Amino acid sequence: GGLNAFVAAMNAKAKQLGMVQSRFVEPTGLSSDNVSSPRDLVKLLQASASRPTISNFTTDVQQEVRAGNRPPTVFRNTNMLVNNPSWDIKVSKTGFINEAGQCLVMVARINNRDMAIVLLNAEGKGTRIVDAMKIKQLVQAKQIASTDHAEVTPVEKEI
Repeated sequence: GGLNAFVAAMNAKAKQLGMVQSRFVEPTGLSSDNVSSPRDLVKLLQASASRPTISNFTTDVQQEVRAGNRPPTVFRNTNMLVNNPSWDIKVSKTGFINEAGQCLVMVARINNRDMAIVLLNAEGKGTRIVDAMKIKQLVQAKQIASTDHAEVTPVEKEI
């Protein structure tokens, strides 16, 4: 059905996942007319993490793609944490457009628990990685400080 049918399928899937604050106009993520909320992005992460192909491709350091007789194209993951052995990342996506800034969304296993991290509009390319590392440290410190090992209370920061 072409591009229009693909975008319609994207929007239908978003609706099916309960992503009520999301709207897509094209599939690349490079249009500021594509919109979503942190809560909706968590729903998308949860659905994506359960799909092995998506999980594998988004957590590999790099992938080589061959198309026809052309030389292979190498795609490198811009989430440097996927290559860090202290992280157990289930699914990951980075992105950038001027309107949204540097973004990182991922599900990582921290303290034996899958946690969604959604970072939007980071100041610089490395900031989103440093922010994710700080979140992990805070969650781990909270768990260590907890005497009854209660669940960590999620903290939302509005940007």
